[in-house]
This record gives sequence, C-alpha cells and structure tokens, in this order.
Amino acid sequence: MSRLLPAVRLRVPTDEDAHAWHRAFADPEVMEFHGGRPAELSVYEELTARQRRHDAELGFCLWTLLSEDGEVIGFTGAQPWPHQDFGPAGEIEIGWRLARSAWGKGYATVAARTTLERVRAAGVGRVVAVVDARNERSIAVTERLGMARAEPFTSTVTQREGYCFRLTL
Repeated sequence: MSRLLPAVRLRVPTDEDAHAWHRAFADPEVMEFHGGRPAELSVYEELTARQRRHDAELGFCLWTLLSEDGEVIGFTGAQPWPHQDFGPAGEIEIGWRLARSAWGKGYATVAARTTLERVRAAGVGRVVAVVDARNERSIAVTERLGMARAEPFTSTVTQREGYCFRLTL
C-alpha cells in the first residue's frame, strides 16, 4: 500500500517567519548538519529578509513551508549558492530544512518537487543540492528527485565532507 503524500503550501517568508524558523530549528538534532547548534534569531531575521529580496529579484527563494493545517514546519526552495569559498559558486541551490516533528512524513520531497516546478517556470535550467555526506535523509530526498551525485567537497562551515547533487530541469 502506498503512502499518501502530504499537501504543502509554500509562501514568501514574512518577518514573523523568522521567529517560527528560529523555534522550528532550535532542536540540535535539526541543526546536526547545519553547524551543530541552533542559530540566533538575528540569523533568521537576515535570512528571511534575503529570501524576500530573492523572490522579488529572481522569482524564487527559500519559501516558508506550511503543513496541511497551516503550521510553519520549516523552509524549502532555491537560492543562489551563498558561499564563495566552497561548493557550487554561481549556481542555484535547492534546499530544505524541517522541524523535527515534520521528519519522515514526505514534506521535504513534496515541497522540493514544487520548488523544481517553480524554478523551472522562472527560467532556471539546472539546480544543485548540497548535502552533508552523513545526512541520509536529505540524500534520500535528492534521489527521489532524480538528482545525480556529482563532486564531493569539504564545508568551510562544518569542516565535514559533503556532496553536490545536480539536476537538469
């Protein structure tokens, strides 16, 4: 019997979403592959502001991810790769980060597929996903999206090995 995939909504992040992301990502388990510890609220305030600019300028961003009942459960979307010292500089990265309570329910895959449709409609021809080599859950999402594993790298943020996955749209 196949599992029904959840319905999701994506919206451009609001000022209030910075607070919701801060709460959703306060769990060290959520942050294991993103620096290992929760970030300060100011990080999410800057991130949501940057995503609003991306949406206005590019037509896509890291959108706030809402569950079927309207709860903020994280983000998913696309943005220009934000680092110059490692990874796929100059390329469009898709990504996702979910609250622990939303793991294992299909949200990341459904939202990432919606992201691919939206970035394709915005004229993007190829995307990358950058994943910590130990993050089996995110690697599984890239596989479900049909992404191909490309070059490895070492993150200057976490000092750990990661993989760049690529997909032509």
